[in-house]
Amino acid sequence: MEFLGIEIEINNLPELDPAFIPLHKFNEAFLKTARKPVGIAVERSGGEMAVCRTFIHGTEALRAADHYYINRLVKTMLWMKGGFRVYVSGDEDSYQYLCRAFGPGGEQEFDWDYMAGVFEHPFEVLAVDRLPESKDSPKAIGGHLEGCRIGFDAGGSDRKVSAVLDGETVYSEEVVWFPKLNSDPDYHYEGIVAGLKAAAAHLPRVDAVGVSSAGVFINDRTMAASLFLQVPKDLFDQKVKDIYLRAIRDCFGDVPCCVVNDGDVTALAGAMSLEDSNILGLAMGTSEAGGYVDENGCITGWLNELAFIPVDANPAAMRDEWSLDIGCGVKYFSQDSVIKLAPAAGIALEESLSPAEKLKAVQVLMEAGDERAAAIYRSIGVYLAHSLALYHELYHYRHVLLLGRVMSGKGGDALLAACRAALESEYPELDRAIHIALPDEKFRRVGQSAAAASLPALRD
Repeated sequence: MEFLGIEIEINNLPELDPAFIPLHKFNEAFLKTARKPVGIAVERSGGEMAVCRTFIHGTEALRAADHYYINRLVKTMLWMKGGFRVYVSGDEDSYQYLCRAFGPGGEQEFDWDYMAGVFEHPFEVLAVDRLPESKDSPKAIGGHLEGCRIGFDAGGSDRKVSAVLDGETVYSEEVVWFPKLNSDPDYHYEGIVAGLKAAAAHLPRVDAVGVSSAGVFINDRTMAASLFLQVPKDLFDQKVKDIYLRAIRDCFGDVPCCVVNDGDVTALAGAMSLEDSNILGLAMGTSEAGGYVDENGCITGWLNELAFIPVDANPAAMRDEWSLDIGCGVKYFSQDSVIKLAPAAGIALEESLSPAEKLKAVQVLMEAGDERAAAIYRSIGVYLAHSLALYHELYHYRHVLLLGRVMSGKGGDALLAACRAALESEYPELDRAIHIALPDEKFRRVGQSAAAASLPALRD
């Protein structure tokens, strides 16, 4: 297979999407012949720095390939770790290209605008003679079981809360709510407070509160979250950025608290279940959610937004309606992937159905032994094998925990079997090095909200 003048060898392709070009395979082939050193660093809050030293070709013949490679690299670094400033060293053409691409009117204008909003700082690309040094500030967070704790898990369709006494869950509840449909942040605040108070009623006191929530959080503040999709920007800034901190303070005063992305809390729950570390959590549901616990059992504070990290180099790949980019994980590891592949499998889904209902329709066919549905899950399994190789280059994980509605039932079994077969065939060394885990009974007992309760350490 050839793309942008780069010859790529791929042994396993998804049967329903033979035009798929695994980005990991493109990167490998590209770097085999690239010789000109280039450096990229991405700066985030607190002076933290992600640094990558790599190579391009630096020739006119492969200029388009160089631009594509450097674009996808910066995009990946931004959505993996986050940042508002990109440093470029070693190549003036790459610098000029990135200035155009990640700027007003550029092909990555969405990323430019989004990151500026998240980090409350204008996004910029700078040319430097020498890259800054890499810097990370992982937090040893979670796994604290002593005392009277509350864990709150805010999802898009329900909110869960647990009261935990010395590591034992003494109360939990799950309440349906509609955060994505409400523009009044008081609706969200009142729901959070109601959950906190319900849990507190089952404890003699409250020593600490942990929150697991979809979104991007920096220093426990909500910088971006789909839960508050309808809230106007002025009210978001005024009432949402500190909404969890405010609710906890109003209920319990100045108790230790943490607010963490739900993907990271999922990975933490996996670490508590497996009694190990270096875990990448991957949830395939409405979107693709990611989380990571490092080798030392720490949460990194990175964005880990795998949904918007590119995995497919096919120029005709499906476009994401939100970011307007193509080839990103959200269209490969979510209910959207099942829906996308259904026509190629010969399955017609009623347009009047919601995405969740369309997924359910395919799951019903799968449970009945429909070979067309099985082809969908096998195709996603091949997507996953190639993407796990890409993610391993980024995280060097030892365990990957697979969750979400797409992984449920016979479809999940077929997906995992196809993934393992493709890994063994295409990436045998990786296949031997990693452990793919599914939720077990211990994980279910820990639960998302109970794991959230373990986030804060008590004060001395």
